[in-house]
Amino acid sequence: MNVSLEGEKVILVPYMKEHVPKYHQWMQDPAILQATASEPLTLDQEYDMQISWVQDPLKQTFIVLDKELVVGGFVHGEPHIEAMVGDVNIFMNDMDDPRMAEVEIMIAEQRSRGKGLAKESVLLMMAFAIENFGIHVFHAKIGESNEASLNLFQKLGFKKISHSEIFKEITLELPITESKGEELGHLIRKVVTHS
Repeated sequence: MNVSLEGEKVILVPYMKEHVPKYHQWMQDPAILQATASEPLTLDQEYDMQISWVQDPLKQTFIVLDKELVVGGFVHGEPHIEAMVGDVNIFMNDMDDPRMAEVEIMIAEQRSRGKGLAKESVLLMMAFAIENFGIHVFHAKIGESNEASLNLFQKLGFKKISHSEIFKEITLELPITESKGEELGHLIRKVVTHS
């Protein structure tokens, strides 16, 4: 699905091979690896990972662009590396409930944190997932020491449902009620689709 989602502050674009070198650079930061519970990969492994993300029907990922950093106006299909600040993902890997998705957000660029980009990115992603995949409940698994992410998801209405001592991770949940679905549905009208 070749889609870009546009909000007030962010544009979510498909994860392209042109994004991989900068993404790989972010993933060399020990703090980002810890916050995302990721293992360091080689650049070649990162390219392989990008292909697997694009091809997996149970995953959807977008690169987050900070609209303030887009040079020369946004053009769908262009990677806009200069404005790349993070990514947002969903995983639909619960075999018992195919309409449940786990959502993740990362704003890797320090200069773009604290501007509301993560919040808008998550809301756009959830609206997209409801519209395109019929998702009715979202989960977020967050490291117990990641206060910024925990606060963000709680402000969005997610509630804590479990805590793993082993993984030091908190799972939060947001069921999509009719009113929440309508609220998110208004966002999806801003979606830009190109094939």
